[in-house]
Amino acid sequence: MKETQSCCAVRRKETESKSMQTYVDIPAANLEVKFRNKMVQLQGGEFFMGTTEKEGFPADGEGPVRKIELDSFLIDSYCVTNEEFAAFVEDTGYVTEAENFGWSFVFYLFLSPIQLRQTPPVPNTPWWHGVNGAYWKAPEGPGSHIEDRMNHPVVHISWNDANAFCRWAGKRLPTEAEWEYAARGGLERKKYPWGDELTPNGEHYCNIWQGVFPRINTKEDGYAGTAPAQSFPPNGYGLYNTSGNVWEWCSEWFSRSIHDRGGRTNPQGPENGETKVMRGGSYLCHESYCNRYRVAARTSNTPDSSSGHLGFRCVADVK
Repeated sequence: MKETQSCCAVRRKETESKSMQTYVDIPAANLEVKFRNKMVQLQGGEFFMGTTEKEGFPADGEGPVRKIELDSFLIDSYCVTNEEFAAFVEDTGYVTEAENFGWSFVFYLFLSPIQLRQTPPVPNTPWWHGVNGAYWKAPEGPGSHIEDRMNHPVVHISWNDANAFCRWAGKRLPTEAEWEYAARGGLERKKYPWGDELTPNGEHYCNIWQGVFPRINTKEDGYAGTAPAQSFPPNGYGLYNTSGNVWEWCSEWFSRSIHDRGGRTNPQGPENGETKVMRGGSYLCHESYCNRYRVAARTSNTPDSSSGHLGFRCVADVK
């Protein structure tokens, strides 16, 4: 059985003290949905979720393939951007967990020699460094900024942060089934949102790693880090970047086995757990190490963890 690789979800240690978080606790039902014009409505229906293909990670619980039925819902056509998150912070004064902890994880190639000397690498995944002062507005730490990335996905966002934004916006995080249904774009049992071939006719359809991970990124898709949230052709439902760019939080607790016994109509995942589901892969995914940019791929992280390749998109119920 293929083992789960750890480049995807670098997490805070359980022994660390928890941050003193401030939540925006406003019932979504009392709010007008914000940024409604970026959402698309998907009609409810059935689809085949998961995969048992050999390139997958059985240890992640990608299978079995099962028929799922969903109600209609609205979903963001692209991830929450820096501009949108800035509006949330401006309106509420919200402070992210990365800010409360005082640091977040940054990929080593984005750091200066001084930062590399001052921040120890993470054991077993030395391409990650815990950088003091790294957060959504300073993605590479002090001195970095997002002024030229306002249309990029916001990163360094924990599950708790994403959930707070959703409540403010009158939305919620997608269930894992909703996310995969939307990400597939109407295609059935395909590897990617556009089909089975990674680069049809030599064209790049997502922002992932090219070259030799983690040392050489040839950037054949045009990006070393995040790409704008509306990059590359959208899928059949009009959704951008459901493969690569940034990992996206889902609502559920992670389980490797609930699919064997869980419900098949609007599944909600287990009632409790230790980590939350993440979907879609990121700009760091590569076929040699972590090919989780496949539409059925999944991983997870603790709700308080954040990194430079982790963001989210929102959904809303159809009233």
